[in-house]
Formats: sequence, structure tokens, C-alpha cells
Amino acid sequence: HVTKQECAVPDTLIKDAVSAAKPTPRHRRPAEIVGTIPPEYERVLTHRALLFIADLERRFGPQRKILLENRKLAHMRFDDGELPGFPLETEHFRNSVWEVAPVPKALQDRRVEITGPVDRKMMINALNSGAKMFMADFEDASSPTFSNMIEGQANMQDYAAGTLSFDDEARGKSYRLNEQTSTMLVRPRGWHLEEAHVSVDGNPMSASLFDFGLHIFHNGKALMEQEKGPFYYLPKMENYQEARLWNDVFNFAQAALGIPNGTIKATVLIETLPAAFQMDEILYVMRNHIVGLNCGRWDYIFSYIKTLRNHAEYVLPDRAQVGMDRAFLKAYSLKLIQTCHRRRAHAMGGMAAQIPVKGDEAANAAAFDKVRADKKREAQQGHDGTWVAHPDLVPVAMEVFDAEMPKANQVLSQRQFPNITEDSLLTPHTGDVTEAGIRTNISVGIEYTAAWLRGRGAVPIHNLMEDAATAEISRSQLWQWLHHGTEYQTASGGAEVFDRAAFDRLLDDELGKIKATLGDNAYADGRYPEATEVFVSTATGETLADFLTLPAYDVLNELS
Repeated sequence: HVTKQECAVPDTLIKDAVSAAKPTPRHRRPAEIVGTIPPEYERVLTHRALLFIADLERRFGPQRKILLENRKLAHMRFDDGELPGFPLETEHFRNSVWEVAPVPKALQDRRVEITGPVDRKMMINALNSGAKMFMADFEDASSPTFSNMIEGQANMQDYAAGTLSFDDEARGKSYRLNEQTSTMLVRPRGWHLEEAHVSVDGNPMSASLFDFGLHIFHNGKALMEQEKGPFYYLPKMENYQEARLWNDVFNFAQAALGIPNGTIKATVLIETLPAAFQMDEILYVMRNHIVGLNCGRWDYIFSYIKTLRNHAEYVLPDRAQVGMDRAFLKAYSLKLIQTCHRRRAHAMGGMAAQIPVKGDEAANAAAFDKVRADKKREAQQGHDGTWVAHPDLVPVAMEVFDAEMPKANQVLSQRQFPNITEDSLLTPHTGDVTEAGIRTNISVGIEYTAAWLRGRGAVPIHNLMEDAATAEISRSQLWQWLHHGTEYQTASGGAEVFDRAAFDRLLDDELGKIKATLGDNAYADGRYPEATEVFVSTATGETLADFLTLPAYDVLNELS
């Protein structure tokens, strides 16, 4: 087991944090806002808050940039033929006996979690949904306009103060929190993203540190006193070094703000392929602050494609055929459960993207049946909880987990697991690439990117809730099939090689359908031309762009 000494915060870090909490010297400037600040933003962007996030950026920003460069080096090795594997230098972590710190009472029962953007009305609906937890998402489910990000932070302040409410004057509706609500966890943006509207010493600051810093500064103590947090979900890490940086940030923030060490609790999303080989290590370096891992399945599929992009033997079939019940996804899910329970951490299942189908009872029943089957698989495998994207799916998932998991969690279960090898974590799905799958990827990718550029991050398309992760799958699959000249089944039943000519033909056809539905003016006003340019460039470039949202963010800022 971990000793108290191992969990202790270094004295030097505490001294640094205490020093940072004292009045700032004149030469130490707060973070600067690029542009003007509307009066309603001032309660979020206070002088002291800007000093605090500037301190975070100066102390931890340089290491973040080093780790991002290390990502590039790792991907160069993968492109040259190396495959992800379990690190040799940390074998002793994986083979030794230790556990994470105890999980607080508020996070013991997480059987159903709902996720969504930080929009005020949607937050209230999610908190009132009956789910055990609500993950307020500054990342994949939110378009990062500055107004969305700051208004989201204001909503967080009202939640911590117990005053979160919304009056929709246009519809004559009022939204208030129930007496009993979901416990809230907050997902800041990933390490790879920057906040273009805030600079420190002349450079854009880390979006992760911006989101986390404002939230913990304004709400950390209040949530602690109410025993409601502060709790976080941490996205898109690729290795334990990136997790250790988060742990350092937590240690510093707690000391600087007078919050007892270990109060912050985080769940880490295992949504990159390299991180799946370092789950023990991530739990170990964050053992004083971590409570579990989550199967971020959609981003994980995207990361699988991106990591193995140059390896023809790992080409995947249509997205609809890449299910959690087999191949690398099943191995990943079982490995996560096995690892978490060995360390007394929670193993959270993945997202059900289905949403209610209005006006079609048969389609709606079929969607709900898919959710039930998926959640039953997760509960029977040993997951301690799961995700849904819509309030109407909360009772569906809850019913399954109540039946399969009568206790608050399954952390102490004694299941037998197969030996999950490096090869099993890499085994691709078998199946077909079809014209219908290609068309779906094109239409969903462009529809979502256009909505994202209009300021929406969670978008219902084809009766599924799409977010940035599913858009990433769409464009990375197209790139993979183009890059490797994959054969696909045409609508007429023949077989053709998927090349740029085929892509352009199907693209023109799908864009024509969108224009016919919307009309030329709505098409232009809906940001479809800009979305098409971003999506096509990232789906057909010589190399697979790291993230769709990086070039899209540049366009978003130009439009705003």
C-alpha cells in the first residue's frame, strides 16, 4: 500500500504555493484579456483570478509544451513502425501492490452519469435528470467561443453558490434546481488546446489551466465545504507524465488556495491508445487525487486510427461496425476494469450516443434497446457506472445498472479476467467499408463542424448526439481509407478503391443534399462553406492532422 510519505506533497511545492498566494510583486502581471471584457464577465475575470491563472501558466505552461513536443516524437516513432506497448521503465508500478486514496462518499455511487455542455439551461436539466453525476463539459460538448467558456464559468459560480437558475422569457419557462441534484464533475479542455483570448507574458495560455484555474479559484472552497467537490474529468492524456503534471497542478492549487491536499478528486478519461498501456502508471502518479478511469470510447477510436495511421493492417471498417463487444475495444474495456479494481478505483463505462426519436415509436424503441444492451454489457463486465447523453436515457441506463449492480459499485468484485496482452489491445475490428459509411462520415463531419463554428458543441444528427470526438472519427476514417487506398462496397453492390476522385464525388453529392434542404442563404449563413474547407483539409491532407478542432478554432475566432 502507498505510505503517507509517498502521498505527501513536497515541502518546496507548498512553500511555492504559499508564496504565490501572497500579494503579487509589481513585475508579476495578471493574465491579459485579448479584446474588451463585457461587464457581465467581470465577476469571472477578476483581478485576483487573473493573477492566479497567470501563476498556473508560468509554473506549469512550459512543462505542458515539453510534453506536447514529446507527443510529436512518440507519433513519429509510431509512423516509422513502432507500436504502443507497456513501458519497461514502470514495470515495478504494474507489478507492485498499492491502492489509490479512498474515494469520497459523494463519488461512491456513479452508476449513471449524464454529460453535456456548460450552457445554463442544459446544465439545470442535466442536474435535475436523476443521474447520479453530471459531467459539465468545457471540451468536446462545447464550442470554445469565449462567451461559451466565460458564461460556463459564471454558471459554475452560481451552482457553487446555490443560485443556478434560468428564465426563458421567450417561451415563458423558468428553470430551477431540484432539492436533490446530480453531483457535478467538470471537464476542462485538453492539454493540446490554448485559450486565444487570454495571454500570459505575450503568449496564449493553456486552455486546460484556464478552465481549471478559474473553476478552482472561484468555487474550490465552497464545493469542499458542501462536500460536493471540487471534482474533475481529465481528457485526452497520452501518458503518465501528462497525468503527473495534472497532479502537480492540483497540489499547487490546493496549497495556494488553502484547500487540504487530496481534496480535489479526478477521473481520467482513457481516450487515447498510448494511455491504455499506462493505466496503472496514471493511477499511481495521481493516487492521492484520482478516483477512477473512464472508457472514452469515441475519442479512443479516433486515437487508435491516428496512432496507427501509417499501418495498413490496422485499417478499421465503417464506424457502425466498430463496437465495444469485440477486438481492441473489448480488450481495452476489460483492461480498464481489471486495472481500476485492482487499485480500488472506479471503472466507468462509455457514452450511449442515442437520443429519443420523436414521432417514430419503432425507431425510438430500437434506440432504447441498443442502449439497454450496451449498458447490460458494461454492468456485467464489471463497470461501476456509465454515460448517457440525454435525460430521457437516464432511467433506461439506471434500470439496467440497478438490476445488475445492487451495491453502489463493483470495485470489490472478484471477477476473473483474461490476460490482456499488447496484441489484444491492438487487434482491429473486421468488417466492411461501404459507400453508406463514407457518406455518413462526410455528412456528419461537415454538419457537426458547421454547428461547432456556430457555437454549438453537442449536436443531434441522424438520431445520435454527436460531439467533437465523433467528428474526429469521421474525418480520420476518411483519411485512413484514402491513405491506404481501401476498397469499399458501392451502393450498387460493386467494389471500388476509395480515392480522391471518389471522395470528391460523394462530397459533392452530400453537400448538394444539405444545400437542397437548407437553401443557399441558410447554407452560407450556417457556416457550411467554412466547415467544408476545414473538414476536407483535415480529412484529405498529406498527413493526418492531430485534431480537427485546432484549425477549426482559428476559423471560429476569425468569425467571432
